[in-house]
Amino acid sequence: MIRDYAARSREIIRDEPGVREAVTGATIAFDEKRRKGYAEVDADAWRRWAEGVKNHTLTHLDHYLTEAEARLQANGAQVHWAADAAEAREIVIGLATRRAVASVVKGKSMVTEEIDLNPSLEAAGIEVIETDLGEYVLQLLEEPPSHILGPALHKSLRQVQDLFAERLNTAPDGDPDTLARAAREVLRNAFIDADMGITGANFLVAETGTVALIENEGNIRLTTSLPRVHVAVVGIEKLLPRMTDLAGFLQLTARAATGQPIGCFVSLIQGPAADPGDDGPEEVHVVLVDNGRTDVLAHEHAWEALRCVRCGACLNACPVYRQTGGHAYGHVYSGPIGSVLDPGLLGLHEAMPLPFASSLCGACQDACPVRIPIPELLLEWRKEAQDEGLTPWKERAALAGLASVATRPGLYRLAGRIGSRLGTTGAARALPMLGEWARDRALPKPSPRTFRQLWREGIE
Repeated sequence: MIRDYAARSREIIRDEPGVREAVTGATIAFDEKRRKGYAEVDADAWRRWAEGVKNHTLTHLDHYLTEAEARLQANGAQVHWAADAAEAREIVIGLATRRAVASVVKGKSMVTEEIDLNPSLEAAGIEVIETDLGEYVLQLLEEPPSHILGPALHKSLRQVQDLFAERLNTAPDGDPDTLARAAREVLRNAFIDADMGITGANFLVAETGTVALIENEGNIRLTTSLPRVHVAVVGIEKLLPRMTDLAGFLQLTARAATGQPIGCFVSLIQGPAADPGDDGPEEVHVVLVDNGRTDVLAHEHAWEALRCVRCGACLNACPVYRQTGGHAYGHVYSGPIGSVLDPGLLGLHEAMPLPFASSLCGACQDACPVRIPIPELLLEWRKEAQDEGLTPWKERAALAGLASVATRPGLYRLAGRIGSRLGTTGAARALPMLGEWARDRALPKPSPRTFRQLWREGIE
């Protein structure tokens, strides 16, 4: 559960020190590449443009969804609407059952993780194979992804070597190329045997009915072309109005995610193969998923989180995320974007205490390619949590007491004198909020003189 965030974070830091090392190394490398990618263009201008396009789309979402449906159908694709996760699962499983699908190959997709699709397919007797290398590793380990971009970045090479030696009979010291080759041999057979391919979508262009997918491995291209049925599960916020918009978003997203000018493979899918002899699936289905997105859109502030293009840049920049990786957050969307999106999708009560899992340093907003004001949204969710009484009563009492003291000069001066005498004693550590902060830190030694004393004496 999300409410176990603090406990899970402590457990990961205490019991799995390798996670912190792996996540920190990977995210810093990604963030440095993002900075270099941004420096090669006028990133601020691109980001302002992208923010404007997404704002326009979200404020006219009904129009563009209707246009996208019409264009997809004209292209020969079938469109399905899912109000929630259960309905989305039911649609996909129904398609698979009616077409006697025995095995499914999947491209990396956050929305299918969100709706918990894989267990439902397996419960229906359908074999599911993740084809992204990181997702495949995690499937073997029966773990959820830890990062939007690099789902297995919390794993070390040693851990993958041990896993593949046990499951794929590779050498215990196999290098990354050897490990990738072993996975490729398994996955190529899966592509050939699969009856259905399932993907998400990076973008859906309303003007042309085009599903756009970005990748660096080539697995999505095989997932969408070899099986006889392709199902794209798409969040309704993934719309772009025009094909010309897509050109900019493909480049900006790649720079934000990995620093690349553009992803190695970009697939543009508009419908099934026109003729039996053509490459491509016999059927293309697009499942448009709401699952709380219209609730987020209706929120006075949180709607801006729907601009997210799932690049992972905010996770890479976040000093808090680096300590634990994504599993501590308890939901598929972790890090800064999860802390502002999850309360809207799941409800604030269910998403507590994620809005408080941030230092408010602002690095996430600086990295975001669509300029989501994550620190501001965190503060809005914190205010709502306070107003709804969702924060710990000790914390509410402490803040109320602080406000009372801070607005009474006499009490404020007295509190300053008392605070300077408490120092680093156990009494200071027992104070609400400060005690939690000081759990693993040495308290700073207070000045023997208060600021007001120093001011009267003249600060040198």
